[in-house]
Amino acid sequence: DYERARQVYKGSIQLIPHKKFTLAKIWLLYAKFEIRQLDINAARKALGSALGMCPKDRLFKGYIELEIDLRDISRARQLYAKYLEWSPSNCTAWIEFAKLEMALSDTDRARAIFDLAIAQPELDMPEILWKAYIDFECKEEEWTNARSLYRKLLQRTAHVKVWISWAHFEATVPEEGQTAVARDVFKRGCESMKENGLKEERVILLEAWKEFEKAQGTEETLKSVQDLMPKMVKKRRQIESADGGIEGSSQWEEYYDYIFPDDQTQKPYFKLLSKVHEWKAR
Repeated sequence: DYERARQVYKGSIQLIPHKKFTLAKIWLLYAKFEIRQLDINAARKALGSALGMCPKDRLFKGYIELEIDLRDISRARQLYAKYLEWSPSNCTAWIEFAKLEMALSDTDRARAIFDLAIAQPELDMPEILWKAYIDFECKEEEWTNARSLYRKLLQRTAHVKVWISWAHFEATVPEEGQTAVARDVFKRGCESMKENGLKEERVILLEAWKEFEKAQGTEETLKSVQDLMPKMVKKRRQIESADGGIEGSSQWEEYYDYIFPDDQTQKPYFKLLSKVHEWKAR
């Protein structure tokens, strides 16, 4: 009894206080029911009403999937536009929109969507968005575009993972001299870590650089990186008191610090440590 089923769905929907909350599952089940009855307009009307009363991620996703299944790409695009107008910080939605255009082999549209996405002032998961955009350019073998994206990303964050990813990218570009280019990225990354006083991140970057030289470098280039590796030393410092100061505090704690050979202020200390290690090794 299809008419009876339709009335049950509509009755269930009327019972939900949509201005306070809604149940996306009920709306989507009803829309799919109408699709099975070949009443596409009723399905669209129901989901349109749902989005008008109480928009939700699941409703947008379900409606978009429905239009894609119906091969109505124009409507799917319009829904993505409304979805992102409602939730512009949603990186997953931006990526899925771009993937739709990729599936349609419209690289210009996909690139334009990614450009709009990274221009948003706030993003919930920017790391996955930037990765998706860079992966897209790599898939298209647009190496210059991918390189430009790494530079833009580093203007926003100097995270060590970005430097490592950029260096690994350069090493895989099928062009002559890319090993030297990747090495230069590692070097610039280390300089950035040094300028910002990020010692632990600098060690992580040096370790990645060392592994790179083991795989693609020479004994000479590997040694040059090993010579940059720091020595770990144990130090002591006063523990801050409850008011945030150290005056009057009698408690001390031990911690580990890194001494880098190329830091001018630490060179005398590093030489002393090197001699101690040599003496212990005898």
